[in-house]
Amino acid sequence: MLISSIRKTLEELSDVVSMLSDEEYCCPCQELSNATIGQHTRHIIELFQCLETQYQLGTINYDQRNRDALIQTNTAFAYSCIATIMSRIDKPDKPLLLQHYMDGDTVVINTNYHRELLYNLEHCIHHQALIKVALLQIDSVKVDDNFGVARSTIEYRKQCAQ
Repeated sequence: MLISSIRKTLEELSDVVSMLSDEEYCCPCQELSNATIGQHTRHIIELFQCLETQYQLGTINYDQRNRDALIQTNTAFAYSCIATIMSRIDKPDKPLLLQHYMDGDTVVINTNYHRELLYNLEHCIHHQALIKVALLQIDSVKVDDNFGVARSTIEYRKQCAQ
């Protein structure tokens, strides 16, 4: 269920990325403090990449990511990165350590692979909501009403409609 939800969410992101020109993808959005759709997409991708590449090490540190400018400027490359993530996320659950730098100190807490996948899913949806703000300014792109909306909110809305 978790893997399929992540794949569905990443497919939604892929669909959006594929509809954009590189120029639209890189256009600063004033409502997002001049951030671009590409920057938000890069951030989503790189957190998933961190989890995937650091999985074998057993310690995940999202601060140690590449910040690859090509992901935020080239829609074809971003699309390819998303496809790679979707093909590699289905791994066995296992205990992990989560390392984070905070106020000059390193904090280490216990976690597991599925918990981090869930974090990445929720993080992705949050950034998709921000991306949607920028998308609403691009007339040529129509995005689903549920893009950037948490699955629990979608289910709640369905219940309210009945």
